[in-house]
Amino acid sequence: MPSFWNDLEQKIAAAVKSERRAVAVAFLDAPPAGVPRFEGSEPSGCSFWRLAASGKTFYTAPENHFNCAVGAYTHNIPLSAEREKETEQTLKMMFDLGYVKPEEIPQIPRLATTPKAIVYSPLGDAPLAPDVVLFACKPAPAMLLNEAASRAGVSSGAPVFGRPTCMALPASLAHGAILSLGCMGNRVYTGLGENEMYIVLRGKDLAAVADALGVITSANAALQTYAQGRRTELSTL
Repeated sequence: MPSFWNDLEQKIAAAVKSERRAVAVAFLDAPPAGVPRFEGSEPSGCSFWRLAASGKTFYTAPENHFNCAVGAYTHNIPLSAEREKETEQTLKMMFDLGYVKPEEIPQIPRLATTPKAIVYSPLGDAPLAPDVVLFACKPAPAMLLNEAASRAGVSSGAPVFGRPTCMALPASLAHGAILSLGCMGNRVYTGLGENEMYIVLRGKDLAAVADALGVITSANAALQTYAQGRRTELSTL
């Protein structure tokens, strides 16, 4: 199984350039055997993406997500009464800032069930089949992956997502490929650059997307040459 995901990571990386490794995420009903549990503290659920992209493989328990009220909400992780108060305070701050409206909250995608454990790893090191795979990349590579997802028939057809970034995971799991511009919290916690964004794919769709990338990259190379020729020929300024 690990070699299968490693082969897919290498195949995609050969066609789509990114400075960051793709991150595999699996939502489980029980802690996985042979995978170390995360030890320590992080300020957000998306902080675990940063750790996985750096090469770490681990799983989190629900309580590891208690520092992130928004992430706990999108991942359907119940909080203690004390932590629920923190959630209310966080939401009030966002409402007061005009960052989000109260009526938007029920529209935010969430996982259907509460995971008992969440496994994070670089895609090529995935110890089990991921439910979703995150790609942090510049817009041009995201364009290629999105076009490959469309060719493979696994595009969600949804508009580009924004805040909160973590809602892209349950949305992708339910509907297919999701593009996300990220959010300020995510950019701070993960170090996502101003010129980077996300595309999230379902793990079960990844092989089909990787296969479609061959046609898509060749087509885009030909179209680039075609457009450059027309620009040279027809531009007057």
